[in-house]
Amino acid sequence: MKYDIKNINLASEGIKKINWASKDMPVLAEIAKDFKKRKLFKKITIGACLHVTAETANLMIALKEGGANIVLCASNPLSTSDDVAAALVKYFKIPVFAIKGESNKKYLSHINSVLDAKPDITMDDGADLVSMLHKSRKDQIRKVKGGTEETTTGVTRLKSMAKEKKLLFPIIAVNNSTTKYLFDNRYGTGQSTLDGIIRATDKLIAGSVFVIAGYGWCGKGLAMRARGMGANIIITEVNAVKALEALMDGFRVMPMAKAASEADFICTVTGNTSVVNAETFKTIKNGCIVSNSGHFDVEIDLPALQKITKTKKILRDFVEMYKLKNGKTIYILAGGRLVNLSCAKGHPAEVMDMSFANQALAAEFILKNYKNLSKDVHILPEKLDQKIAELKLKNFGMKIDKLTSKQKKYMNEWRDGTK
Repeated sequence: MKYDIKNINLASEGIKKINWASKDMPVLAEIAKDFKKRKLFKKITIGACLHVTAETANLMIALKEGGANIVLCASNPLSTSDDVAAALVKYFKIPVFAIKGESNKKYLSHINSVLDAKPDITMDDGADLVSMLHKSRKDQIRKVKGGTEETTTGVTRLKSMAKEKKLLFPIIAVNNSTTKYLFDNRYGTGQSTLDGIIRATDKLIAGSVFVIAGYGWCGKGLAMRARGMGANIIITEVNAVKALEALMDGFRVMPMAKAASEADFICTVTGNTSVVNAETFKTIKNGCIVSNSGHFDVEIDLPALQKITKTKKILRDFVEMYKLKNGKTIYILAGGRLVNLSCAKGHPAEVMDMSFANQALAAEFILKNYKNLSKDVHILPEKLDQKIAELKLKNFGMKIDKLTSKQKKYMNEWRDGTK
C-alpha cells in the first residue's frame, strides 16, 4: 500500500484522537453501521481531498466499512493532523497522502496520488481535487459517477464551472444542506477560529476590537462567539442585506479601511481575494493581529504587504511579525491560511458529525442516482437533511412535536382562510 505521511510511529496517538472524536459522532456511527450491513460501496473507489483530522478519519472509516476503497489527501497544506494520518494508515489500511506543513508542490503531488487511484466518487473540500481532474486528468472523468463538496468556497468554484458548461459530472453541494451550514459554518467556525487565534497568540479577547470581514454563516458564528468572550465587534461587508443584518444584530458596520484603524484583531471569512489589502495596510492599527478562516490563503494580500515591509520575523509557531516601512508592526497568523485548522484542531466533533453524515449520505445518493443527475451542482433532498437532524436530536435526548392529520391537511389546503 502506497502512502506519504510524516511518521507512521505517530499512529498510537492518532488512534486516541480518532476514538475520542467518535464518541461525539453518533449520527455518523449509525450511518456507518447501516453501511457495514449493506456494503453498498463494494468495488467503489472514493477519492477524498479533505482536512485530515480525527473527525475526517471517522468518515473515512465509515465509508470503508461500507465496502469502499478509500484514498485520502489533505485539502490544505496546514490542516493535517500527522498522528491521525498515521493511524488511518496503520490501523485501517487507508492510503493517506498528507503531511502538515507540506509545500505547495507536495500538496499538488498528493492530490495526484489520490487521482492515481482512479476514483468513482470524489469528495472535496475546496474543489482542488475536482479542479485538477478537469484540468489535467480529463481521461479519468468518464469513470467518475459524481462528487461531493464540503465548503462554500468549493461550491462557488464548482457553480462557476457548471455555468461555463465545464463541469463534467454531477456534484452534491454538501455545504448547502441546512444540517451542514447552519451548524458547521456557524457554530463550528465560530468556536474553532477563536480557538486557533487564542492558541497562536495567547491574547485576551475581552475588551478588544475584533473586526470580522464577511457576515455569512461563518462570519455570524465568529461574531457570536467573539462577542460572547467580550470583544467589541466590527463587521465589514460588500452585501447590503448582510450588512443591515449585522447592524440589527447589534454590531458596528463600516468599510475595512476604517475598521482596520481600530482593530486589535482582523479575521477574514469571505471566500474572496484581497479582502485585507494595500489600502487596509495604510490605515491598520499598530500591533493588529490578522488572520483568515476562509478556505484559501488569498483573503490577506501578502504580496502587497511584502512590498511595504521593512523586516519580518517568525516569533512563535504560526505567528509572523511584519515591521512596516512606516514604523507600524502587524502580526499574520498561519501565513494567511485557515487559522482554525492551522493553529488549532478544526471544528468540534459534535458539528462535524452532521457535516460528515451529509457527506456519507451524499456518496450513497450519488451511487443510486448518478445516471439521472445532470452535470451540475445539486443539493441533497430535504428528507435526508431532516433525517440527520432527527438522528442528532435523538442523540441529545430531545423530542419534538409532530403534525396531526388535521394540521397536515390545513398546511396543504388553500381554501381555509379568515372565517
